[in-house]
Amino acid sequence: MLTKRTFLTGLAAFPLALASMPAVAQGKLSVVATTGMIADAARQVGGDLVEVNALMGPGVDPHSYRQTRSDIVALARADVVLWHGLYLEAQMQDFLHELGDRGTVTAVAESLPRDLLLAHEDYDDKFDPHVWMVPDLWVHVVDNVRAALTKAQPDHADTFAANAAIHLDELQELATYAAKIMATVPAERRVLITAHDAFNYFGKAYGFEVLGIQGISTESEAGLRRIADLVDVLVDRDIAAVFVESSVSDRNIRALIEGAAARGHKVQIGGELFSDAMGEPGSYVGTYIGMIDHNATVIARALGGDTPTAGMKGLLNG
Repeated sequence: MLTKRTFLTGLAAFPLALASMPAVAQGKLSVVATTGMIADAARQVGGDLVEVNALMGPGVDPHSYRQTRSDIVALARADVVLWHGLYLEAQMQDFLHELGDRGTVTAVAESLPRDLLLAHEDYDDKFDPHVWMVPDLWVHVVDNVRAALTKAQPDHADTFAANAAIHLDELQELATYAAKIMATVPAERRVLITAHDAFNYFGKAYGFEVLGIQGISTESEAGLRRIADLVDVLVDRDIAAVFVESSVSDRNIRALIEGAAARGHKVQIGGELFSDAMGEPGSYVGTYIGMIDHNATVIARALGGDTPTAGMKGLLNG
């Protein structure tokens, strides 16, 4: 476990890096977020008043991510640190708790009402962290981001509140769209098979059975027995599509497809989903709205639902 002495010693090792990093524009809050989803919420709420840096970019798995030396520097310099909690950043948790002794450090998902959370299948005392999969849950995180920014810069509370209200309206539009297209998927096809159990909240919200090869955390290994069991599901229930994830190896999904093929059942990849990370910065799928629009549209279309060609906003590629 990282102690305060270790943390402070680590910071002392980087004086040149601290000195060489560019200063944030005058008057702006320096915000460091662990995931891209949280960073996007901070940008939406903070607007021109914040400068936001996300530690984990596209394709990065937060379950196994460990802070780098440059991360330590960025976190130490930040006015506001936003992390998810709910044991998502499992390898960074001790460090982030230690960091919480200074500045505004907030685990933005940690305070969600417990009756909205699903149990963690691997840990009795923890919850499934993947709450961003459902816009109706993500609104709680956005409000916690607003509160953290307001605490750090109370003079701009009204601006943060106004920006948050606009973004919450966008999330409501997204929630309505997702529910509408998911309802068009035939009931017998509402089985979502992915690389790991990141979509349980999604399944609960939209009436899908969700089967992941790995558990909620990608740290758990998928065994041959699990893959064999899922091949049985594919064949017995005539499931024609499975999904890969942008932040998880597709090795096990390929094994599923090959196993089904060996039994005379053809399964295709329905598409690549964004599970624990968003798309490339600057792209539509590099935003939270775009990420969920993409996931919902790809899933519904692959499983026989009726969707617009380019998603909710007409910004998806096919």
